[in-house]
Amino acid sequence: MITRERAIEALQAERFDLVVIGGGITGAGVALDAASRGYSVALVEKADFASGTSSRSSKLVHGGLRYLQNFDLGLVREALLERQLMVKLAPHLVTPLQMVVAAFEGARPDRIMGIGLNMYDVMATPALRGRRSARRAVQLAHRSQRVNGDEPEPESDWSPARHRMISGAEVVELLPALTEREPTGGYLFYDCQTDDSRLVLTVLGEAERFGAICANRLEVKELLGGRGEGSGVKVIDAETGEQFPVRGANVINATGVWADRIRPEELHSEAEVPKIAPSRGTHVTVAYSDLPLKAGAIVPAGEGRSIFALPWLGRSLLGTTDNNYSGDIDHVCPSPEDIEYLLDATNKFFGTELGTDALTGAYAGVRPLISSGDTRKSVDISRKAELYETSSGLITITGGKLTTWRRMAKLAVDRLVERDGRDAPCRTHDIPLGQPIDVDRLPRIDGVPEDSYEALAARYGHAAEQVLAVAGEDPELASPIVAGHPDLLAEAAFSARYEQARSVGDVLLRRTRLGLLAAPELRAPGGVAPARVARATGRELGWDAARVDAEVERFDREAQAEGIPVR
Repeated sequence: MITRERAIEALQAERFDLVVIGGGITGAGVALDAASRGYSVALVEKADFASGTSSRSSKLVHGGLRYLQNFDLGLVREALLERQLMVKLAPHLVTPLQMVVAAFEGARPDRIMGIGLNMYDVMATPALRGRRSARRAVQLAHRSQRVNGDEPEPESDWSPARHRMISGAEVVELLPALTEREPTGGYLFYDCQTDDSRLVLTVLGEAERFGAICANRLEVKELLGGRGEGSGVKVIDAETGEQFPVRGANVINATGVWADRIRPEELHSEAEVPKIAPSRGTHVTVAYSDLPLKAGAIVPAGEGRSIFALPWLGRSLLGTTDNNYSGDIDHVCPSPEDIEYLLDATNKFFGTELGTDALTGAYAGVRPLISSGDTRKSVDISRKAELYETSSGLITITGGKLTTWRRMAKLAVDRLVERDGRDAPCRTHDIPLGQPIDVDRLPRIDGVPEDSYEALAARYGHAAEQVLAVAGEDPELASPIVAGHPDLLAEAAFSARYEQARSVGDVLLRRTRLGLLAAPELRAPGGVAPARVARATGRELGWDAARVDAEVERFDREAQAEGIPVR
């Protein structure tokens, strides 16, 4: 990406066809979709890219088995097709993941789950023809979703194998943490996994390749005019306090759970927008040695609910909770009750005794659920996306889920194209997201640990070569940020230089994911990792020694506000 300084210069000097508010996955998707259709696009984000919900997911790109329970068949079908397309467009970032439903004491795996997996298999098929069950599934799915006829269903290079029953020995091979419980069988099926914040940054990079101008830490204070010459938004620069207009003929609000804070009176009165009901989802990570997983597991959590236990970036990830939330949505902490709930479910299922002292990370985020004002728990509210348009011309897109970001963006930009009378079909189903690279093709740099190369290829794709070029500039940059983890100090310098990282938190929470995976090391008294990141970032951004010290303290305050655990 271009530097933030250059982006701000362009935002002040140019007039755009479209201003996108929000730098999460939906806003990034809208920017890419619109720019690839020929619109000139500006995107502004009040904090850091992906700093909200988009970096706090379960890291799954999936159809959502539990949505079948609510008969959200259209949502499941749409998400399954998007899952397959994402593997094709970003194979280094979105990867297949084996999932296991285990059974014990000679019992057959749950039949209801088997029926659900059968539906999952059928609905994941891009072309459903020739089978009565397939035709029926697609009829039900189409009946419950908006069908857009201008885009063919994606043909994917990856298609999951059908689910199957496996033996107890196979369950243990995939879930070594269950060894002591001696499972007797189970179901094996497939979903996909990603690094959510890296997905956002990759989509933003592709949007910029099509001409979009993106800048973080620019908060929208007001909308300017309606549509026309004087329209756009007024922003304030969080770093300088300067206010200036960003001119644009159209504005799309893609701020997720913050969506009804932009012209709230207009949204609620004119469009009759239901209240956005935030739902808090909490996750924790533990060491692989404490809970060894080679595949994901569906873990019963009581009252008919379940959580995931997933292998992720060398740790085991547990989540999620799904509770109504009314607190501060800018800094969402995992609650002690949620953490206890996750550990209790995990311990009962795996026969472990994990406590809070085993946590290597914890995080929470809020999902933007569309509520009709009833008293249902958030787990019962639909994850469908909703589009609203009001008299000022403002288009708001909210709701949805990580997996369906591209469809959400398409929905918003389709409305803009229709309103403008353009002939500009969606192209994002054909646009690669980054470029994968074979690990063996990466240049070897003195001092870089061997396991870092695979991590860099997965995180950056072909851009890993640029990260390694930065690592080659200084021996210290070639070393890991935290011993035993593959993340290089060069990634701090790279992200400040090329990805608009402006703080230690930007690097540790969203450019790398060490804040979620190595929290005890980062927050230990006298820990050196945040200071090393501050110095590497500061060299790129021109910080003096006092600023470096201040940024280390700022990270500690941010980590405390986010509930990142310390032992």
